[in-house]
Amino acid sequence: MKIAITGIGLVSAIGANCFETLQALLAERSGIASMRYLNSAHSDIPVGEVPYSNDQLKAMLGINEPMSRTSLLGLMAAREALQMAKWPNGQMANDFAFISGTTVGGMDLTEQHWTDYAQGKATENICLHEAGESTNLIVKHLEPFVPSPFAFIATPSTACSSALNAIMLGANLLRTGQAKQVLAGGAESLSKFHLNGFNTLMILDKQPCRPFDANRNGLNLGEGAGYLMLESEADALERGAKILGYIGGYANTCDAFHQTASSENGEGAYWAMSKALRMAKIQPDDIDYINAHGTATPNNDLSESAALKRLFGDLMPAVSSTKAFTGHTTSASGGLEAAICVLAMQHSFVPANLHWEQTAEGLVKPAVHTEHRPLRNILCNAFGFGGNESSLVISAEGVNLSENPVNSTLSTVTSVDMNEDTEINRYVSPAEARRMTPQTRRIVAAAKRAMEEADILKPDAVVCATQYGCMLQSMRFLQDMIDSGEQQLKPTPFIQSTHNTIASLIAILTGNHGYNATYSQGKHSLDCALKDIQTQLSLGLINNALVLEFDEQVDAWDNVLRLVGDQTQNIAKAYIVTK
Repeated sequence: MKIAITGIGLVSAIGANCFETLQALLAERSGIASMRYLNSAHSDIPVGEVPYSNDQLKAMLGINEPMSRTSLLGLMAAREALQMAKWPNGQMANDFAFISGTTVGGMDLTEQHWTDYAQGKATENICLHEAGESTNLIVKHLEPFVPSPFAFIATPSTACSSALNAIMLGANLLRTGQAKQVLAGGAESLSKFHLNGFNTLMILDKQPCRPFDANRNGLNLGEGAGYLMLESEADALERGAKILGYIGGYANTCDAFHQTASSENGEGAYWAMSKALRMAKIQPDDIDYINAHGTATPNNDLSESAALKRLFGDLMPAVSSTKAFTGHTTSASGGLEAAICVLAMQHSFVPANLHWEQTAEGLVKPAVHTEHRPLRNILCNAFGFGGNESSLVISAEGVNLSENPVNSTLSTVTSVDMNEDTEINRYVSPAEARRMTPQTRRIVAAAKRAMEEADILKPDAVVCATQYGCMLQSMRFLQDMIDSGEQQLKPTPFIQSTHNTIASLIAILTGNHGYNATYSQGKHSLDCALKDIQTQLSLGLINNALVLEFDEQVDAWDNVLRLVGDQTQNIAKAYIVTK
């Protein structure tokens, strides 16, 4: 099967659509500027904001109901991708999948109403907090596209690699015959939570960021959305769609080094890129351009450069990071930058790496200005917290990827429910326990016991399912942020609040460099995780997987949820799954 890209949708600080984005890229015009809509005490920190208020976005989209900024941005980009793909208005899509990566979800609304929540007052916005609900709202308003009630909806939440992982799952669904059309990518909005979290890590630059520059000093946060419409080449040609490019190959690995930092040698990044090229059946010298993750942090750029040099050596193609245009759009970045790669291929140019001035030992030298030339194969990187490393090859010519109908049966070798604390001390040492929350201790113990009982030291994949993530840590950071007026916050609660913190921690503890993913699709999170595993087992990409399911009851949060008819459960379960 050749997987064709028939539509792309883009919204970011440099444009509300593909045309505006293209014009900004060619003019080398950055969207990094002072805050306009985000109301933060740190107004001196530049950001990449989409230049419209929520009310303006709603008016442009014809929306009248409460909606998070993440959903508004996602809906704008998703509609454009479908229109570009020329999907017939009002036609029911029975074999459709929508996969949208995000981590922030409705956090912008939650932080606005947090004081009310903390006092036990429920508002309708509480229902919009979770990551999966932002995806549901995009699907609800996708007109004129009409997804079937049986459409597959999923929300990968692996920090900054979320959107690229969404595209990978979409490709696997096509290859296993579980979907005929897939809209995949991600959306993320700026929030005080996000801004303050990254600020505690001391990696935000107060000047426009300078990826791969000797004097780089951190990233600029951004917001936006990017989606790709995927379908088989045969289906695209049958309905007369224009093919913009092809999915050549892809891979996800785990650096398994640290919760926020990348390893010095970029081990995870190297394997992700190598595997993506291998699937695309091309050699390093076949790559014409690399859209690097390139965050402009001292650690990331050096680590990614090490991986690039290891793989490409003296055959280094043109490299640039477009984050100096858009800011780092975190969970949306893989989808947004993959769509930018399609634009670059369609219009034959290498985007500039803005603000670069000086090289340094160990760093790649990027393309400083726009370079006009044909591009046959492009490599797009997206790396997230916990060392979640993803790479995607976009090609001008299709490559036949293996197909295999999905095997409908999964076998659970072992299942562990660790809601009791009796055995935790057997699997988590006192030294480890001091650095973990009670929920983290339970799920780590469950994972270790499941691997022990299945006699598996390193599963081929680690996949998590959670509705709210580590909610206690999110609440702590939110409350501290309000109490302190956004000053002198500690980074630990922010780091541990990310949805994929558990999956990455398991990889770090076991030295596991294999596939690593987390899904946050409400009550259907486990179904999404199992669907992912099922496709990979069917395609022979893995032989087994450790699946973790977790959520935690947090009194203040659950008291508010109860008022709107919902409540979380205390879950810490681990499964070893095979064919």
